[in-house]
Amino acid sequence: MTEPAKSIESDSGEGYAPARHYDVRPAPLSRWRRMQVPVLGLAGCALIRAIGPTLRFEVLGQANIERVHASGRRAILAFWHRAIFSATWWWRGRGIVVLNSANFDGQWTRRVIEPLGFGTAQGSSSRGGLRGLAEMARGLEQNHDVAFTIDGPRGPRYVAKPGPAILARRSGCPMVPFHIGVERARTLEKSWDLFQIPKLFSRAVVVIHPPIEVARHADRGEVEAKHAELQAALERVRDLGESWFALSDQERERARREWNA
Repeated sequence: MTEPAKSIESDSGEGYAPARHYDVRPAPLSRWRRMQVPVLGLAGCALIRAIGPTLRFEVLGQANIERVHASGRRAILAFWHRAIFSATWWWRGRGIVVLNSANFDGQWTRRVIEPLGFGTAQGSSSRGGLRGLAEMARGLEQNHDVAFTIDGPRGPRYVAKPGPAILARRSGCPMVPFHIGVERARTLEKSWDLFQIPKLFSRAVVVIHPPIEVARHADRGEVEAKHAELQAALERVRDLGESWFALSDQERERARREWNA
């Protein structure tokens, strides 16, 4: 049975609760849309399985998430919607629970990621958000990392939503922002998120930020400050990841020393 959404609010402390109302009903789909869901899911998963094995990854900051796990806790991963394709391949097979929207896009993308070893918690900032956070909290309790496409499901692009900070306060688990930059990719210029599909045999860089802690006793102001810190961290890893392959060898080596210290 799904944990009641009120558990997220009741653990938020006196005078602190999410400011938005969340609709927990699943989004209704037309018959045509329902027929599209399995087809798109199968095609998306096949495309990731075809391109993913050809990608060559370098990781900066791997020790940041390893330290979280060494402390006996799990990580609340946060990343931009733009990097879903490469992130799905990189983080595959680890049992990560992803907050997945209940709309049409969320329903078919669920069919993409679950065969690649992810769990999903249904909800978004517009539909089922509190229920989704409750399921994410349950995932952490069951020793799974969890992940947010933090500007999804429909933007605005590069503006972080508050779910991870709320969940971090409730769970005692830290937020870990990351970004994946790709050397050669097709960017969908007309999409709101500037979605990237890597090209075959491209190089990629994964930049993992140090964990951001949120105290369990944090009040509204402290949680908002941590949310702002998360926004800044996401911008930092994005800027490095997106510029990585334009940097000189000396600049990349300095960054490696900094992030892998």
